[in-house]
Amino acid sequence: MGFLCSTRFVLLTLLISVIPIAILISLESATPSSHQYHFHSSGFLRECSKYDAPNSRFIVSFMEGGLGIIPISNSTTTSVLPEIPVVKDADLYTNATLGLTIDSKRNRVVVVISDLLGNKYSAVAAYDLSDWSRLFLTQLSGPGDKSMGDDVAVDAEGNAYITDLNKSKLWKVGVTGEYLLPIESPIFSPAVWYHKLATLNGIVYHPKGYLIVSHTTTGNLFKVDIMNNNEVKLVKMIGKSLSFSDGLELLSPNRLVVASMSGISLVGSNDDWETATILEKAPVVRHRLATGVTVKDAKVYINHLFGIGYPKKKHVLAEAVFAVL
Repeated sequence: MGFLCSTRFVLLTLLISVIPIAILISLESATPSSHQYHFHSSGFLRECSKYDAPNSRFIVSFMEGGLGIIPISNSTTTSVLPEIPVVKDADLYTNATLGLTIDSKRNRVVVVISDLLGNKYSAVAAYDLSDWSRLFLTQLSGPGDKSMGDDVAVDAEGNAYITDLNKSKLWKVGVTGEYLLPIESPIFSPAVWYHKLATLNGIVYHPKGYLIVSHTTTGNLFKVDIMNNNEVKLVKMIGKSLSFSDGLELLSPNRLVVASMSGISLVGSNDDWETATILEKAPVVRHRLATGVTVKDAKVYINHLFGIGYPKKKHVLAEAVFAVL
């Protein structure tokens, strides 16, 4: 996720991707091929969205820092929904909020705070889903450290695992926010220098007790066995490989959805993620840049980075339709 949200990437994209207004209008007015939710936002950049089923809402992370909710209980196919800010911590000003995961068992959302502008630090925080009070904030890196927190997963015990986009490692933080240890492995680190520009990205927890982690520039998937001394294995891709992997969402024990700029991949494994295969790809709204995925009522929805419009910025959550599901 974080590569698509780094300062360099965003600035470069804005500089070289000046789309003529006529083309942009054409893209925006095209009839969507699947169901979409639209919402008006105060910000142009929304990096991650997750569906909070018990409360019938999406939770979205703000690139400028903070969280918002998109209630959908009264939405229609033509509604442009409101974005309601719920978290805005003054002590985290200039830090970005990137990946998030909903820990329903503990009625909280766990989020990654990133030193996107190099002014503060990477951290992980948890907020109560009822009153949005902050439950903990754990610093993972300090000023001047080139680490960059990106995405997060939570295991059955409530421990959080955070990807470091810059340094090819994971951080582990306990259920109450205590810093536990980094998880490092030479298998995480690619040999080619340009594959080190953006490294570990999306992450999910598998109910069998391991993590699946994506690598941005190589497209690799890794299996991290947290029940077996954090053993790291490369998931061998059969056939076509992934490219520029970003956010992940586990649909079932043997089905994984992977977001990327080129499309949304449905990936399957029949041997407990020792090997995997791309089963199908779904298109994305390319000019908005896909950064993440979430599941609502067994349907996959794509989070897109860019909102369009002024002063109200309209964002899109688009359904990814797969024939094999």
